[in-house]
Amino acid sequence: MIGTNFLTIDVEDFFQVSAFETIVSKESWSTFPSRVEKNSEKILAILERHQVKATFFILGWTAGKHPELVKKIVQNGHEIGCHSYLHRLVYDLTPEDFYADTKKAKDTLEQITGITVKGYRAPSYSITRESLWAIPILNELGFTFDSSIFPVHHDRYGIPDAPRYPFVWDVSKKTPEIHGPYNEATTQLPQHMLAEYPISTTTILGKNIPISGGGYFRLFPYWFTKMALRKINEKEKRQFIFYLHPWEFDPEQPRFNNASRFSRFRHYNNLEKTTPRFEKLLQDFSFGPMHEQ
Repeated sequence: MIGTNFLTIDVEDFFQVSAFETIVSKESWSTFPSRVEKNSEKILAILERHQVKATFFILGWTAGKHPELVKKIVQNGHEIGCHSYLHRLVYDLTPEDFYADTKKAKDTLEQITGITVKGYRAPSYSITRESLWAIPILNELGFTFDSSIFPVHHDRYGIPDAPRYPFVWDVSKKTPEIHGPYNEATTQLPQHMLAEYPISTTTILGKNIPISGGGYFRLFPYWFTKMALRKINEKEKRQFIFYLHPWEFDPEQPRFNNASRFSRFRHYNNLEKTTPRFEKLLQDFSFGPMHEQ
């Protein structure tokens, strides 16, 4: 029997995304009109209508600016996860900087909610082969699961040969190693292990194809997304992990016309289709959070 699929929301504002980091400095974030609260509340209303709970990976900076939003997410019965503090790509940081950024974000979320934050997701899935050193740091900081590995080829992220389904990291060695598959029924892992939930893919001609959210949800026609996700549930007998961002529900957001054409396409393509497609997705599949708080 397949359990519920995992619905995840990466809570960041339209000016905080990696696609625009070369033209929007983090020092200027406070000068932009925040739209994350309104867009997140839109998602919360949709989830309430469909009686679906999710995991919200929240940026620490955003949580500090909008603590009432964080509290509302918790009050609505959703799980809270950490999405870093300043949305810096992990492989661009030193281990010391990563530790400090992640700890600050985790502490901020826990101070607002009074709940231990157990899950982490890296900005733009930036835990790659070059930054696997981040996994033991997550374990040291008290996280019990991560969802940062994308088993695809991509210019910004990806470990193409990583397992497609949840597995366990053994962090007892200098470089973390894959211990084996993760059994979702397991209530507690040994202290030197960390559960990993890789972002879901489908396979076509032996290659992993990303189909589980974000820009891919807006790029591919809905029938293709539905078919690929059904294949995971019905043929492979597994749950899938789906993700979206609040800004993807906001076709009227301010535009960065000085960004590259490719970055603008990635960010703005089919924004007007996110909400109706999301409504269909919630009708067609069963969803829940990654872990119950």
